[in-house]
Amino acid sequence: MNRLAAILPASNVLVDVDATSKKRAFEQAGLLFENQHAIARATVTDNLFARERLGSTGLGHAVAIPHGRIKGLKNPLAAVLRVQQPIPFDAPDDAPVTLLIFLLVPEAATQRHLEILSEIAEMLSDRELRERLKTEASAAKVHELISTWEPLKSVA
Repeated sequence: MNRLAAILPASNVLVDVDATSKKRAFEQAGLLFENQHAIARATVTDNLFARERLGSTGLGHAVAIPHGRIKGLKNPLAAVLRVQQPIPFDAPDDAPVTLLIFLLVPEAATQRHLEILSEIAEMLSDRELRERLKTEASAAKVHELISTWEPLKSVA
């Protein structure tokens, strides 16, 4: 199992989310984490925006990985939101974003946080998989695609 699948419950994958801006997408993520994991939505959105102010988490190819450190969180958590209409995100390629993979980590999680982000970036560098994640009709199928993906094994 990859690191993202380990922290991404199926209930945290949403497709066809009606969010017309980065702010609305972050609010939707906050609502999801509040309802599913009892993390105050304001805590989530404040932390996501604090990280975003340091630089856009848009990767290019219509994908972003907004992430933040949450005080009191015991283990990393993820959510995947796919929005109905592309939203501006200040990505390096200036392309608007449709697929957002949210990552919340404990305040002190440094190495694990970086490992998860690295693995998400590796997964999204697979063009065929990335396109399927952006077009698959059901949230269950999106979750399945993420759950069955395997990272390249390092030979170290």
